[in-house]
Amino acid sequence: MMTTEKSAVISIGRIYCDLIFTGLDELPVLGRELFASDMEIAAGGGAFIAAAHFAHIGRTAALLARLGTDTFSRAIGEKMRQSGVDLQFLEHSADAGPQVTVATVVGHDRAFLTRRAGAARPSTLDAAFAWNKARHLHIAEFATLHEIPDLISRAKDNGLSVSLDPSWDASLIYDKGLLRACAGVDVFLPNLEEAEAITGHANPEAALTALSEAFPVVALKGGAQGAWVSSRAGFHHAAAKKVPVVDTTGAGDAFNAGFIDAWLRREEEKPCLEAGVAAGSLAVQAAGGAPKVRTPA
Repeated sequence: MMTTEKSAVISIGRIYCDLIFTGLDELPVLGRELFASDMEIAAGGGAFIAAAHFAHIGRTAALLARLGTDTFSRAIGEKMRQSGVDLQFLEHSADAGPQVTVATVVGHDRAFLTRRAGAARPSTLDAAFAWNKARHLHIAEFATLHEIPDLISRAKDNGLSVSLDPSWDASLIYDKGLLRACAGVDVFLPNLEEAEAITGHANPEAALTALSEAFPVVALKGGAQGAWVSSRAGFHHAAAKKVPVVDTTGAGDAFNAGFIDAWLRREEEKPCLEAGVAAGSLAVQAAGGAPKVRTPA
């Protein structure tokens, strides 16, 4: 475990109780009932999954978020406490839940149904930015930045570097002001679908070229196609690892943690990319995205 001062990551975003159905032959359609052979109840949301992978790697990560007091929120509370993530900035409030995502998984395909609750801005925001161990702010979805537009400027005022995963939100991903709102981000982490929605380019290299005009480092996630990175040092690709895939939920957030951890260690872009792919490959081998915590026998 790292103990160096100013090495910790603050990960901000909404937290969900994920109900993940696997062992399906097809995705749900209207008017038909399907039966899954497996189901997992997991703590979800990009902020928590990324933080859990930071902790698994060995980097201190604090979750900056709000959690409800309802049954679903309580169900994931213990899982979060076992994750190794620092929860000192987790605000508990009745209006923050229930936040639930139902995920159905068929091979590499997924369908989601999600409910958000309450505001995204935690009352612990000031305390988190005053934390003397903080070095970096990871924003897990653009929706959080959209609700808290001063996040980047406040992070920069406190000497933190910033990363952001836009995350898919159909109501926001096509917003022409998205890139302008993300000004100041050091590492931008979209997937192929998000990058195409933002830039209009389906080709990875074209999308990276467009995004590189706005951000110093862009890491682009392509699932089975691997991942790409573009920076002032050049353009690189890393192939996906061949591993057994159980659930791809959270793989992108795991990639974020692996990439950012290496970037904070001042690795070159290609090793950062490979670290991201390795973390993402770990995530897809179990349902839920976050690393599994082994309970004592």
